Amino acid sequence: MPKSFWQPSERTEGDVNLSPRRRAWARHHIDETTAQMLAEDERYFLHQSLSTPCLNAICASDGIYLQDMQGRRIMDFHGNSAHQVGHGHPRVVEAIKKQLDEIPFCPRRYTNQAAIDLARRLVELAPGDLNKVLFTPGGTSAIGMALKLARYATNRHKTISMWDSFHGASLDAISIGGEALFRKDVGPLLPGTEHIPPPTRGGCHFNCSDDEHTGCTDYLDYVLEMQGDVAAIIAEPMRWTTVDLPPHNYWKRVRDICDRHGTLLIFDEIPSAMGRTGKMFSCEHFDAVPDMLVIGKGLGGGVFPMAALIAREELDIVGDRALGHYTHEKSSVGCAAALAVIDCLYDDGLIQNATTLGQYAMQKLAEMQSRLPLIHQVRGLGLHLGIELRRDGKPASDEADAVLYHSLSHGLSYKVGGGCVLTLCPPMTITQDELDTALDVIEQGIISVS
Repeated sequence: MPKSFWQPSERTEGDVNLSPRRRAWARHHIDETTAQMLAEDERYFLHQSLSTPCLNAICASDGIYLQDMQGRRIMDFHGNSAHQVGHGHPRVVEAIKKQLDEIPFCPRRYTNQAAIDLARRLVELAPGDLNKVLFTPGGTSAIGMALKLARYATNRHKTISMWDSFHGASLDAISIGGEALFRKDVGPLLPGTEHIPPPTRGGCHFNCSDDEHTGCTDYLDYVLEMQGDVAAIIAEPMRWTTVDLPPHNYWKRVRDICDRHGTLLIFDEIPSAMGRTGKMFSCEHFDAVPDMLVIGKGLGGGVFPMAALIAREELDIVGDRALGHYTHEKSSVGCAAALAVIDCLYDDGLIQNATTLGQYAMQKLAEMQSRLPLIHQVRGLGLHLGIELRRDGKPASDEADAVLYHSLSHGLSYKVGGGCVLTLCPPMTITQDELDTALDVIEQGIISVS
Protein backbone atom coordinates (compact mmCIF):
# COMPACT_ATOMS: atom_id res chain seq x y z
CA MET A 1 0.00 0.00 0.00
CA PRO A 2 1.38 3.45 -0.84
CA LYS A 3 2.52 5.30 2.26
CA SER A 4 0.44 8.32 1.26
CA PHE A 5 -2.75 6.48 2.18
CA TRP A 6 -1.73 6.89 5.79
CA GLN A 7 -0.84 10.56 5.82
CA PRO A 8 -3.30 12.38 8.14
CA SER A 9 -3.38 15.38 5.77
CA GLU A 10 -4.88 13.12 3.13
CA ARG A 11 -7.46 11.63 5.48
CA THR A 12 -9.24 14.87 6.25
CA GLU A 13 -12.55 13.74 4.80
CA GLY A 14 -12.74 10.32 6.43
CA ASP A 15 -11.32 6.86 6.95
CA VAL A 16 -9.20 5.30 4.21
CA ASN A 17 -11.04 2.60 2.32
CA LEU A 18 -7.90 0.62 1.46
CA SER A 19 -6.49 0.25 4.98
CA PRO A 20 -5.43 -3.08 6.56
CA ARG A 21 -7.89 -2.45 9.40
CA ARG A 22 -10.79 -2.22 6.96
CA ARG A 23 -9.78 -5.48 5.31
CA ALA A 24 -9.53 -7.15 8.72
CA TRP A 25 -12.95 -5.78 9.69
CA ALA A 26 -14.46 -7.13 6.48
CA ARG A 27 -13.05 -10.61 7.10
CA HIS A 28 -14.85 -10.77 10.44
CA HIS A 29 -18.11 -9.02 9.59
CA ILE A 30 -18.96 -9.54 5.92
CA ASP A 31 -20.57 -12.79 4.81
CA GLU A 32 -20.10 -14.46 1.44
CA THR A 33 -23.24 -12.98 -0.13
CA THR A 34 -22.26 -9.43 0.81
CA ALA A 35 -18.66 -10.04 -0.27
CA GLN A 36 -19.88 -11.08 -3.71
CA MET A 37 -22.03 -7.95 -3.92
CA LEU A 38 -19.09 -5.74 -2.94
CA ALA A 39 -16.90 -7.45 -5.52
CA GLU A 40 -19.50 -6.76 -8.22
CA ASP A 41 -19.71 -3.13 -7.12
CA GLU A 42 -15.95 -2.86 -7.33
CA ARG A 43 -16.01 -4.44 -10.78
CA TYR A 44 -18.23 -1.76 -12.30
CA PHE A 45 -17.44 1.45 -10.40
CA LEU A 46 -14.27 3.49 -10.86
CA HIS A 47 -12.12 3.21 -7.77
CA GLN A 48 -11.60 6.29 -5.63
CA SER A 49 -10.56 7.10 -2.10
CA LEU A 50 -13.26 7.07 0.59
CA SER A 51 -15.83 5.11 -1.45
CA THR A 52 -15.14 2.33 -3.97
CA PRO A 53 -14.13 -0.25 -2.78
CA CYS A 54 -17.03 0.06 -0.36
CA LEU A 55 -17.22 -0.97 3.28
CA ASN A 56 -20.53 -2.81 3.28
CA ALA A 57 -23.86 -3.08 1.45
CA ILE A 58 -27.24 -2.04 2.81
CA CYS A 59 -30.70 -3.27 1.93
CA ALA A 60 -32.84 -0.82 3.91
CA SER A 61 -32.76 2.49 5.76
CA ASP A 62 -35.25 4.04 8.13
CA GLY A 63 -35.04 6.89 10.63
CA ILE A 64 -31.57 6.92 12.19
CA TYR A 65 -30.79 3.36 11.04
CA LEU A 66 -29.24 1.58 8.10
CA GLN A 67 -29.70 -2.16 7.70
CA ASP A 68 -27.05 -4.26 6.04
CA MET A 69 -27.51 -7.44 3.99
CA GLN A 70 -26.96 -9.54 7.11
CA GLY A 71 -29.84 -7.89 8.94
CA ARG A 72 -27.72 -5.78 11.30
CA ARG A 73 -29.09 -2.35 12.20
CA ILE A 74 -26.52 0.44 12.14
CA MET A 75 -27.00 3.85 13.74
CA ASP A 76 -26.06 6.35 11.03
CA PHE A 77 -24.08 9.24 12.54
CA HIS A 78 -22.54 10.05 9.15
CA GLY A 79 -25.22 10.17 6.46
CA ASN A 80 -23.05 12.45 4.31
CA SER A 81 -24.66 15.25 6.38
CA ALA A 82 -27.80 14.84 4.27
CA HIS A 83 -30.10 13.08 6.74
CA GLN A 84 -31.30 15.86 9.03
CA VAL A 85 -34.85 14.44 9.07
CA GLY A 86 -33.64 10.83 9.04
CA HIS A 87 -33.83 8.23 6.32
CA GLY A 88 -37.11 7.95 4.45
CA HIS A 89 -39.09 10.46 6.48
CA PRO A 90 -42.77 9.69 5.69
CA ARG A 91 -43.62 13.33 5.06
CA VAL A 92 -40.79 13.73 2.56
CA VAL A 93 -41.57 10.45 0.80
CA GLU A 94 -45.25 11.35 0.57
CA ALA A 95 -44.45 14.76 -0.95
CA ILE A 96 -42.18 13.14 -3.53
CA LYS A 97 -44.77 10.52 -4.49
CA LYS A 98 -47.47 13.16 -4.85
CA GLN A 99 -45.30 15.32 -7.07
CA LEU A 100 -44.29 12.33 -9.19
CA ASP A 101 -47.96 11.80 -10.00
CA GLU A 102 -48.42 15.46 -10.95
CA ILE A 103 -45.18 16.86 -12.46
CA PRO A 104 -42.34 14.33 -12.54
CA PHE A 105 -40.04 16.68 -14.47
CA CYS A 106 -40.03 20.39 -15.26
CA PRO A 107 -38.02 21.37 -18.36
CA ARG A 108 -36.04 24.58 -18.51
CA ARG A 109 -38.01 27.64 -19.68
CA TYR A 110 -40.91 26.49 -17.49
CA THR A 111 -41.56 26.90 -13.80
CA ASN A 112 -43.82 25.12 -11.33
CA GLN A 113 -45.52 25.97 -8.05
CA ALA A 114 -43.24 23.82 -5.89
CA ALA A 115 -40.15 25.64 -7.18
CA ILE A 116 -41.69 29.05 -6.55
CA ASP A 117 -42.87 28.03 -3.08
CA LEU A 118 -39.43 26.73 -2.12
CA ALA A 119 -37.67 29.86 -3.36
CA ARG A 120 -40.08 32.02 -1.38
CA ARG A 121 -39.66 29.90 1.75
CA LEU A 122 -35.87 30.04 1.63
CA VAL A 123 -35.87 33.80 1.08
CA GLU A 124 -38.19 34.21 4.07
CA LEU A 125 -35.89 32.11 6.25
CA ALA A 126 -32.52 33.40 5.03
CA PRO A 127 -30.71 35.98 7.16
CA GLY A 128 -30.33 39.62 6.21
CA ASP A 129 -31.13 40.69 2.66
CA LEU A 130 -30.51 37.35 0.92
CA ASN A 131 -33.55 37.24 -1.34
CA LYS A 132 -32.67 35.71 -4.73
CA VAL A 133 -32.30 31.98 -5.39
CA LEU A 134 -31.01 29.49 -7.95
CA PHE A 135 -31.40 25.72 -7.57
CA THR A 136 -29.11 22.96 -8.76
CA PRO A 137 -28.87 19.19 -8.14
CA GLY A 138 -25.64 19.40 -6.12
CA GLY A 139 -23.67 21.61 -3.77
CA THR A 140 -20.54 21.57 -5.92
CA SER A 141 -22.39 23.07 -8.88
CA ALA A 142 -23.95 25.68 -6.58
CA ILE A 143 -20.43 26.67 -5.53
CA GLY A 144 -19.54 26.97 -9.21
CA MET A 145 -22.49 29.32 -9.76
CA ALA A 146 -21.40 31.45 -6.81
CA LEU A 147 -17.87 31.74 -8.24
CA LYS A 148 -19.21 32.84 -11.62
CA LEU A 149 -21.58 35.37 -10.09
CA ALA A 150 -18.75 36.83 -8.00
CA ARG A 151 -16.73 37.41 -11.17
CA TYR A 152 -19.62 39.08 -12.95
CA ALA A 153 -20.47 41.25 -9.95
CA THR A 154 -16.95 42.49 -9.23
CA ASN A 155 -15.14 42.25 -12.59
CA ARG A 156 -12.45 40.39 -10.65
CA HIS A 157 -11.52 36.71 -10.72
CA LYS A 158 -9.35 36.12 -7.65
CA THR A 159 -10.64 34.34 -4.56
CA ILE A 160 -9.39 33.72 -1.05
CA SER A 161 -10.29 30.54 0.78
CA MET A 162 -8.89 28.43 3.61
CA TRP A 163 -6.37 25.64 3.59
CA ASP A 164 -8.01 22.40 4.80
CA SER A 165 -11.42 23.54 3.56
CA PHE A 166 -13.73 21.47 1.36
CA HIS A 167 -16.16 22.98 -1.14
CA GLY A 168 -16.79 20.08 -3.51
CA ALA A 169 -14.87 17.72 -5.78
CA SER A 170 -15.10 19.36 -9.22
CA LEU A 171 -12.07 21.15 -10.66
CA ASP A 172 -13.30 24.64 -9.78
CA ALA A 173 -14.33 23.52 -6.28
CA ILE A 174 -11.01 21.84 -5.48
CA SER A 175 -9.23 24.96 -6.73
CA ILE A 176 -10.77 26.95 -3.89
CA GLY A 177 -10.74 23.94 -1.56
CA GLY A 178 -7.67 23.21 0.50
CA GLU A 179 -7.46 19.43 1.00
CA ALA A 180 -4.52 17.45 -0.36
CA LEU A 181 -6.80 14.45 -1.00
CA PHE A 182 -8.50 16.32 -3.84
CA ARG A 183 -5.74 18.68 -5.03
CA LYS A 184 -2.56 16.62 -4.97
CA ASP A 185 -1.04 15.70 -8.35
CA VAL A 186 -4.12 16.82 -10.31
CA GLY A 187 -2.25 19.46 -12.29
CA PRO A 188 -3.07 23.14 -12.92
CA LEU A 189 -6.06 24.50 -11.04
CA LEU A 190 -8.05 27.71 -11.53
CA PRO A 191 -5.84 30.80 -11.55
CA GLY A 192 -6.16 33.34 -8.80
CA THR A 193 -7.39 30.94 -6.12
CA GLU A 194 -5.38 32.16 -3.15
CA HIS A 195 -5.43 30.47 0.25
CA ILE A 196 -4.83 31.52 3.84
CA PRO A 197 -4.49 29.39 6.99
CA PRO A 198 -7.71 28.60 8.84
CA PRO A 199 -8.22 30.45 12.11
CA THR A 200 -8.77 27.27 14.15
CA ARG A 201 -7.07 24.11 15.43
CA GLY A 202 -3.83 25.98 16.18
CA GLY A 203 -2.97 25.91 12.49
CA CYS A 204 -2.38 29.64 12.12
CA HIS A 205 1.07 31.17 12.51
CA PHE A 206 0.03 34.83 12.49
CA ASN A 207 -0.10 35.73 16.18
CA CYS A 208 -3.55 34.20 16.66
CA SER A 209 -3.15 33.45 20.34
CA ASP A 210 -5.89 35.86 21.46
CA ASP A 211 -9.51 34.74 21.67
CA GLU A 212 -10.56 36.68 18.58
CA HIS A 213 -7.57 35.53 16.47
CA THR A 214 -6.79 39.11 15.58
CA GLY A 215 -3.61 38.03 13.82
CA CYS A 216 -5.64 35.98 11.34
CA THR A 217 -8.02 38.77 10.47
CA ASP A 218 -5.18 41.30 10.30
CA TYR A 219 -3.41 38.98 7.86
CA LEU A 220 -6.55 38.64 5.75
CA ASP A 221 -6.91 42.43 5.70
CA TYR A 222 -3.27 42.68 4.59
CA VAL A 223 -3.74 40.13 1.79
CA LEU A 224 -6.80 41.94 0.44
CA GLU A 225 -4.94 45.24 0.56
CA MET A 226 -1.92 43.83 -1.27
CA GLN A 227 -3.94 41.91 -3.88
CA GLY A 228 -6.43 44.69 -4.48
CA ASP A 229 -8.48 42.63 -6.93
CA VAL A 230 -10.06 39.79 -4.97
CA ALA A 231 -13.63 39.02 -6.03
CA ALA A 232 -14.69 36.91 -3.05
CA ILE A 233 -13.77 35.14 0.14
CA ILE A 234 -15.30 31.64 0.19
CA ALA A 235 -15.43 29.83 3.51
CA GLU A 236 -17.31 27.46 5.76
CA PRO A 237 -18.73 29.40 8.74
CA MET A 238 -17.48 26.46 10.81
CA ARG A 239 -15.05 23.80 9.58
CA TRP A 240 -17.39 20.88 9.14
CA THR A 241 -15.07 17.91 8.75
CA THR A 242 -13.25 18.60 12.02
CA VAL A 243 -16.08 20.38 13.90
CA ASP A 244 -14.08 23.58 14.39
CA LEU A 245 -15.98 26.69 15.46
CA PRO A 246 -14.63 30.11 14.49
CA PRO A 247 -13.04 32.41 17.06
CA HIS A 248 -15.19 35.01 18.79
CA ASN A 249 -16.15 37.88 16.44
CA TYR A 250 -14.09 36.36 13.61
CA TRP A 251 -16.76 36.45 10.90
CA LYS A 252 -18.11 39.78 12.04
CA ARG A 253 -14.68 41.29 11.50
CA VAL A 254 -14.21 39.46 8.17
CA ARG A 255 -17.53 40.93 7.05
CA ASP A 256 -16.25 44.42 7.84
CA ILE A 257 -12.97 43.75 6.01
CA CYS A 258 -14.82 42.51 2.91
CA ASP A 259 -17.01 45.61 2.86
CA ARG A 260 -13.99 47.88 3.09
CA HIS A 261 -12.22 46.19 0.15
CA GLY A 262 -15.25 45.64 -2.07
CA THR A 263 -14.87 41.86 -1.74
CA LEU A 264 -17.87 39.55 -1.61
CA LEU A 265 -18.31 37.06 1.25
CA ILE A 266 -19.60 33.62 0.27
CA PHE A 267 -20.54 31.11 2.95
CA ASP A 268 -20.54 27.41 2.10
CA GLU A 269 -23.21 25.84 4.31
CA ILE A 270 -23.79 22.80 2.14
CA PRO A 271 -23.43 20.38 5.08
CA SER A 272 -24.23 22.74 7.95
CA ALA A 273 -27.49 24.48 7.00
CA MET A 274 -31.01 23.12 7.51
CA GLY A 275 -31.12 23.35 11.29
CA ARG A 276 -28.51 20.88 12.42
CA THR A 277 -26.53 23.46 14.41
CA GLY A 278 -29.64 24.65 16.26
CA LYS A 279 -30.39 27.41 13.78
CA MET A 280 -31.63 27.13 10.21
CA PHE A 281 -28.33 28.51 8.91
CA SER A 282 -25.10 28.14 10.84
CA CYS A 283 -23.92 31.70 10.06
CA GLU A 284 -26.79 32.92 12.27
CA HIS A 285 -24.65 31.87 15.24
CA PHE A 286 -21.79 34.17 14.23
CA ASP A 287 -23.41 37.56 13.61
CA ALA A 288 -22.37 37.81 9.95
CA VAL A 289 -24.55 37.82 6.83
CA PRO A 290 -22.76 36.83 3.61
CA ASP A 291 -23.40 38.20 0.14
CA MET A 292 -24.09 34.66 -1.03
CA LEU A 293 -25.09 31.53 0.88
CA VAL A 294 -24.73 28.04 -0.60
CA ILE A 295 -26.77 25.17 0.87
CA GLY A 296 -27.39 21.56 -0.13
CA LYS A 297 -27.24 18.00 1.21
CA GLY A 298 -30.13 17.92 3.71
CA LEU A 299 -32.21 20.27 1.54
CA GLY A 300 -33.50 17.26 -0.40
CA GLY A 301 -34.35 15.23 2.68
CA GLY A 302 -31.63 12.67 2.06
CA VAL A 303 -33.72 11.44 -0.88
CA PHE A 304 -33.45 13.88 -3.75
CA PRO A 305 -30.24 15.72 -4.71
CA MET A 306 -30.92 19.42 -4.14
CA ALA A 307 -28.79 22.51 -3.53
CA ALA A 308 -29.35 26.24 -3.68
CA LEU A 309 -27.49 29.49 -4.10
CA ILE A 310 -29.10 32.33 -2.14
CA ALA A 311 -27.84 35.84 -2.92
CA ARG A 312 -28.56 39.52 -2.38
CA GLU A 313 -30.90 41.08 -4.93
CA GLU A 314 -28.19 43.59 -5.89
CA LEU A 315 -26.27 40.65 -7.38
CA ASP A 316 -29.08 39.80 -9.81
CA ILE A 317 -27.12 41.30 -12.70
CA VAL A 318 -26.52 38.60 -15.32
CA GLY A 319 -29.92 38.06 -16.89
CA ASP A 320 -28.34 37.92 -20.35
CA ARG A 321 -25.85 35.17 -19.43
CA ALA A 322 -25.97 31.75 -17.77
CA LEU A 323 -24.90 30.97 -14.22
CA GLY A 324 -26.17 27.41 -14.09
CA HIS A 325 -28.78 26.23 -16.58
CA TYR A 326 -28.86 22.77 -15.00
CA THR A 327 -31.28 20.22 -16.38
CA HIS A 328 -32.99 19.83 -13.00
CA GLU A 329 -32.76 23.54 -12.18
CA LYS A 330 -36.36 23.76 -10.98
CA SER A 331 -37.09 20.14 -10.21
CA SER A 332 -40.69 19.87 -9.11
CA VAL A 333 -39.91 16.65 -7.24
CA GLY A 334 -36.79 18.01 -5.53
CA CYS A 335 -38.53 21.22 -4.52
CA ALA A 336 -41.47 19.28 -3.10
CA ALA A 337 -39.02 17.20 -1.05
CA ALA A 338 -37.27 20.33 0.24
CA LEU A 339 -40.55 21.98 1.24
CA ALA A 340 -41.47 18.86 3.20
CA VAL A 341 -38.07 18.92 4.92
CA ILE A 342 -38.56 22.53 6.03
CA ASP A 343 -42.02 21.68 7.34
CA CYS A 344 -40.56 18.78 9.33
CA LEU A 345 -37.84 20.96 10.83
CA TYR A 346 -40.33 23.45 12.21
CA ASP A 347 -43.53 21.45 12.76
CA ASP A 348 -41.73 18.56 14.49
CA GLY A 349 -39.45 20.80 16.57
CA LEU A 350 -36.30 19.26 15.10
CA ILE A 351 -34.22 22.45 15.28
CA GLN A 352 -34.99 22.74 18.98
CA ASN A 353 -34.19 19.04 19.37
CA ALA A 354 -30.77 19.70 17.82
CA THR A 355 -30.15 22.42 20.40
CA THR A 356 -31.40 20.45 23.40
CA LEU A 357 -29.72 17.14 22.58
CA GLY A 358 -26.59 18.92 21.39
CA GLN A 359 -26.17 20.57 24.78
CA TYR A 360 -26.88 17.27 26.50
CA ALA A 361 -24.32 15.46 24.35
CA MET A 362 -21.64 18.07 25.04
CA GLN A 363 -22.14 17.60 28.78
CA LYS A 364 -21.75 13.83 28.42
CA LEU A 365 -18.71 14.21 26.20
CA ALA A 366 -17.08 16.59 28.70
CA GLU A 367 -17.60 13.96 31.41
CA MET A 368 -16.14 11.33 29.07
CA GLN A 369 -13.12 13.54 28.44
CA SER A 370 -12.47 13.82 32.18
CA ARG A 371 -12.24 10.03 32.39
CA LEU A 372 -10.29 9.29 29.21
CA PRO A 373 -6.89 10.94 28.66
CA LEU A 374 -6.93 9.98 24.97
CA ILE A 375 -9.65 12.60 24.42
CA HIS A 376 -7.87 15.89 23.82
CA GLN A 377 -10.92 18.04 23.16
CA VAL A 378 -14.67 17.80 22.59
CA ARG A 379 -16.55 20.43 20.63
CA GLY A 380 -19.80 20.88 18.80
CA LEU A 381 -22.72 23.01 17.77
CA GLY A 382 -26.21 21.56 17.88
CA LEU A 383 -26.14 17.96 16.71
CA HIS A 384 -22.73 18.13 15.07
CA LEU A 385 -20.13 16.91 17.54
CA GLY A 386 -16.42 16.25 17.47
CA ILE A 387 -14.13 14.19 19.69
CA GLU A 388 -10.46 14.89 19.03
CA LEU A 389 -8.05 12.13 20.06
CA ARG A 390 -4.39 12.83 20.82
CA ARG A 391 -1.62 10.82 22.42
CA ASP A 392 1.51 12.49 23.77
CA GLY A 393 0.40 15.74 22.18
CA LYS A 394 0.19 14.25 18.69
CA PRO A 395 -2.89 13.32 16.61
CA ALA A 396 -3.96 9.79 17.56
CA SER A 397 -4.87 8.80 14.02
CA ASP A 398 -4.34 5.06 14.39
CA GLU A 399 -6.34 5.01 17.62
CA ALA A 400 -9.17 6.97 15.97
CA ASP A 401 -9.22 4.45 13.14
CA ALA A 402 -9.40 1.60 15.65
CA VAL A 403 -12.24 3.28 17.57
CA LEU A 404 -14.16 3.71 14.30
CA TYR A 405 -14.01 0.02 13.46
CA HIS A 406 -14.88 -0.91 17.03
CA SER A 407 -17.97 1.28 16.67
CA LEU A 408 -18.87 -0.23 13.29
CA SER A 409 -18.65 -3.65 14.91
CA HIS A 410 -21.18 -2.48 17.51
CA GLY A 411 -23.71 -0.94 15.15
CA LEU A 412 -22.57 2.70 14.95
CA SER A 413 -21.31 4.47 11.83
CA TYR A 414 -19.65 7.90 11.74
CA LYS A 415 -16.73 9.64 10.06
CA VAL A 416 -13.20 10.36 11.24
CA GLY A 417 -12.22 13.88 10.17
CA GLY A 418 -8.72 15.27 10.02
CA GLY A 419 -7.32 11.85 10.82
CA CYS A 420 -8.11 12.02 14.54
CA VAL A 421 -11.53 13.65 15.10
CA LEU A 422 -14.55 11.39 15.60
CA THR A 423 -17.30 13.44 13.96
CA LEU A 424 -20.84 12.64 15.05
CA CYS A 425 -23.64 13.83 12.81
CA PRO A 426 -26.88 12.00 13.71
CA PRO A 427 -30.32 12.70 12.27
CA MET A 428 -32.12 15.45 14.15
CA THR A 429 -34.95 12.97 14.80
CA ILE A 430 -32.76 11.05 17.26
CA THR A 431 -33.95 10.45 20.83
CA GLN A 432 -31.92 10.89 24.00
CA ASP A 433 -31.87 7.13 24.60
CA GLU A 434 -30.49 6.52 21.11
CA LEU A 435 -27.87 9.21 21.64
CA ASP A 436 -26.86 7.63 24.96
CA THR A 437 -26.44 4.26 23.26
CA ALA A 438 -24.16 5.75 20.60
CA LEU A 439 -22.01 7.64 23.11
CA ASP A 440 -21.65 4.48 25.20
CA VAL A 441 -20.38 2.61 22.14
CA ILE A 442 -17.81 5.34 21.48
CA GLU A 443 -16.65 5.39 25.10
CA GLN A 444 -16.11 1.63 25.07
CA GLY A 445 -14.20 1.96 21.81
CA ILE A 446 -11.88 4.59 23.24
CA ILE A 447 -11.35 2.51 26.38
CA SER A 448 -10.45 -0.49 24.19
CA VAL A 449 -7.54 1.39 22.56
CA SER A 450 -6.40 3.33 25.62
